[in-house]
Amino acid sequence: MFHKTYAVPAVIFLVAAGLLSACGDDNAAPAPSTSATSSARATTSSDGTSSATAELVKLLRPSVVHIKSETATLDVFGQLVPSAGVGTGFIIDDKGHIVTNNHVVSTDSGDAAQDITVTLDDGSEHTAKIAGRDQPTDVAVLQIDSGNLKPATLGDSSKLQVGDDVIAIGNALDLPGGPTVTKGVVSALGRLIQESNPDVSIPNAIQTDAAINPGNSGGPLVDLNGEVVGITTAVIRGNAEGIGLAISMETAQPIVKELIDKGRVQRGFLGVTIQEITPSLAEQFNLSVDHGVGIRSVQPGGPADKAGLKQGDIIVKLGDKDIRASGDLFAALTEHRGGDIVDVQYFHGGDQRSTQVTLG
Repeated sequence: MFHKTYAVPAVIFLVAAGLLSACGDDNAAPAPSTSATSSARATTSSDGTSSATAELVKLLRPSVVHIKSETATLDVFGQLVPSAGVGTGFIIDDKGHIVTNNHVVSTDSGDAAQDITVTLDDGSEHTAKIAGRDQPTDVAVLQIDSGNLKPATLGDSSKLQVGDDVIAIGNALDLPGGPTVTKGVVSALGRLIQESNPDVSIPNAIQTDAAINPGNSGGPLVDLNGEVVGITTAVIRGNAEGIGLAISMETAQPIVKELIDKGRVQRGFLGVTIQEITPSLAEQFNLSVDHGVGIRSVQPGGPADKAGLKQGDIIVKLGDKDIRASGDLFAALTEHRGGDIVDVQYFHGGDQRSTQVTLG
């Protein structure tokens, strides 16, 4: 199963150090340009030598930040107990906006962290406010008040190919001495990150073998042009090794823009409650299809209702996305906004039908 690279609890930092001995505002600023002249950009040699990589890292480090989030939770006795976590982020404009993962600045229950401190590469600490969070895509934007910032250059992840070299930079295990740098390749494209909560589903993720560890969350995945192509967010645990996942910038950029502009993401919705269809469920109820998302109820007057969808219908495609599970439906809706008109294919009894839905 997939596991996020969750912010490392502060107690682990202390243990590790001991063992190692050394160790919604519509008037908000517009989204950053991917061609900002002040951003960190590197030119590597044609053979991709290690010295070129080292030079690239030197240029990128001022754009990468350390994030510490603190909150208070109730223990079994009802007493408030402070807890802290650490993650990574990267500066995207000279207005102090920083991109990271939502889970870096959230509690286990999904609430926003109470106190967030950002440490820049020069060691200076700044109190950060949350410009916006989006739990479904695990993207958050912070803002600090500081001058002389060096934004990263945002790249075009749609141009990536399997086998391309990439670099991950982040505060792995919160080891002292600055961020950890790992290098690998793009192992696969178009992965779907699904969490145990079916409402959290991230499409079009980048798989890489560049090492990603707790504390890397929210850090940049960078190509050899020095451009950020992804946000490191998850690793696959268990018997797997060398499988890390990053949110593609193709997915993240419109989310980031909306968070900066409005403080939240207003994605399209169908106006239904759903039940995932499995082969066993299909056999039990003699359904005509063994996959998809069944409609449990329809909001009166909502988008699905207006399009003629009924309780008991089974959605198998939305737009150009096949829907085999609830995560697929959520991922497809994540790519749309209210007012978008999408084609929906579904089964009504034994008949396969199609309709157009204007999303809310």
